Amino acid sequence: MTALASLLGTGLPLIQAPMAGVQDERLALAVAHAGALGSLPCAMLDAAQLQAALRTFAARAQPVNLNFFCHAMAEPDADEMQRWREALAPYYDAYGIVPPAPSATGARRPLDAATVALLEPFRPPIVSFHFGLPDADLLARIKGWGATVLSSATTREEGLWLERRGVDAVIAQGIEAGGHRGHFLSEDLTLQPATLPLVASLSKALAVPVIAAGGIGDRHDVRAMLDAGASAVQAGTAYLLCPEATTAPVHRAALQQPMREAAVTNLFSGRPARGLVNRLMRELGPLSDLPPAFPWASPALAPLRAAAEAVGRDDFSPLWSGARPGTLAGLDAAGVTRHLMGVD
Repeated sequence: MTALASLLGTGLPLIQAPMAGVQDERLALAVAHAGALGSLPCAMLDAAQLQAALRTFAARAQPVNLNFFCHAMAEPDADEMQRWREALAPYYDAYGIVPPAPSATGARRPLDAATVALLEPFRPPIVSFHFGLPDADLLARIKGWGATVLSSATTREEGLWLERRGVDAVIAQGIEAGGHRGHFLSEDLTLQPATLPLVASLSKALAVPVIAAGGIGDRHDVRAMLDAGASAVQAGTAYLLCPEATTAPVHRAALQQPMREAAVTNLFSGRPARGLVNRLMRELGPLSDLPPAFPWASPALAPLRAAAEAVGRDDFSPLWSGARPGTLAGLDAAGVTRHLMGVD
């Protein structure tokens, strides 16, 4: 057991990445039961859903990482929303869909005081963040109940920023990682290195432990990250094909297509995220000025996604994926955990 694994309360130096839209408590608990740290993405949960999850975890008495976003919440812009619906108009017409009215339903929201108040009675032991950190007073309340705090960095500068503000460990998110880029000091994607050099740089620059995230598809990748200076690894895509994940059928199928390309795109949420290329990305370009600011792009796509998935197509689905999709197909969450850690 590494010092970080001891800090996290796990037997293995492995964290299952929090992945909104493709998992719930079941995956987090399965990974925890296997000896690693399960995670739950919380940015899209309402208060009732979060409270139910907290009660479930408390009843199981297993440490789970609760992950929250820390972005500055943009107000919906009517002109941006109209431009986006006009860009999608040909697709609405093709499916006979009336463009949906603007909606805040399901929007990814940053951690706020009300959420911290909901967390406090449960005193969750591990809390992690994406897109920086919450306001200092909220962070102080979280650390005040003894929580171990993690946050993602995509550059050396972000890692140093996080360390200065008191995180207990930094997640080094390389460009290979699936899902949303965790950048928060700069939007320049060219500044973000691959995982191995980022881990090597951060492990030399920081006094706190470094967790490697991105490009981890088998135990050899894990060993390479640990040899580069990581104290633990965080894997997400490796768990997407597990029966405990809620990954949609079209997403599961895409992950198992060996020649499927991936790209960083902002079309599905308004913020850059890495996923497999589909029709929308090919026809509008993966990075575009058309979507409204994060997180307001998703509602307009929801009816198109539903209609396409109903006939087995992934044209409008966010197919988040890291650089090593499909490598552990056929394994459940415990099997993936054991394989990555070399204990099967």
